[in-house]
Amino acid sequence: MTAVAAPARAATRVKRGHAGGDAVTMAWRNLLNIKRNPQLLVFATIQPVIFVVMFRYVFGGAIQGSLPAGQTYVNFLMPGIFVQTIVFGALTTGVGLADDLSKGLIDRFRSLPMARSAVLVGRTLADFVRNFFVVILMCIVGFIVGWTIGTNVWGLLGAIGIILAFSYALSWVFANVGLTVKDAETAQAVSFPILAPLVFASSAFVPVATMPSWLQGWARNQPVSVVVDAARSLTIGVGPTSEYVIKALIWIVGIIAVCAPIAVARYRRAV
Repeated sequence: MTAVAAPARAATRVKRGHAGGDAVTMAWRNLLNIKRNPQLLVFATIQPVIFVVMFRYVFGGAIQGSLPAGQTYVNFLMPGIFVQTIVFGALTTGVGLADDLSKGLIDRFRSLPMARSAVLVGRTLADFVRNFFVVILMCIVGFIVGWTIGTNVWGLLGAIGIILAFSYALSWVFANVGLTVKDAETAQAVSFPILAPLVFASSAFVPVATMPSWLQGWARNQPVSVVVDAARSLTIGVGPTSEYVIKALIWIVGIIAVCAPIAVARYRRAV
């Protein structure tokens, strides 16, 4: 009787407007999981700091000469490091969903009187909150190593907003990965071939003009480069800012519009 009644109760809760509360509850559950697993906390906080320091002091001297006159590598670098961090952090969405599926937790959630959408929305919302704190931490570290804002506080806030919106879009991309594979290890292995060309063949760390001509078209127009260029123009004040921002928003909206419905459909089949 419980198995039969559970879907009906879930539907009743959704009609009463509890879907949002269910999503928040699932998001809180995922955030607590980060606290209880030290390795996730290290990946979310310490690793980004290491990337900032390493790129700033190890590669900065070599790349400085390829930048336009008047630009410093730390100011060029920080928007790229932000985006690189949230791109690699986005795979935790897929890994987490794959882990829940393999352990049978999704089936347990299904038996509860809760909205089915809460599992996916809660997961992506939790990763958004985690990325928010990671970006704030990296801003602090960036200022410590010499990062300066060439525009104003509104430019900085705009850059952070675009970066966080992009992180939310990527969560839906890797939600599809997590719902497709069988376990967390496979999700992580499948995600890297997607991440590598996006992060390293981009404008995140070096100017696109220094790349081979056959690679520049991809590097200049792929989503990571577009978002990095938008954040960079908002903080440095160089380049057609409005054009970069519009392109970044188009990519963000497009990714969510395509990947979110597919993830919902995969989730329904998975459960």
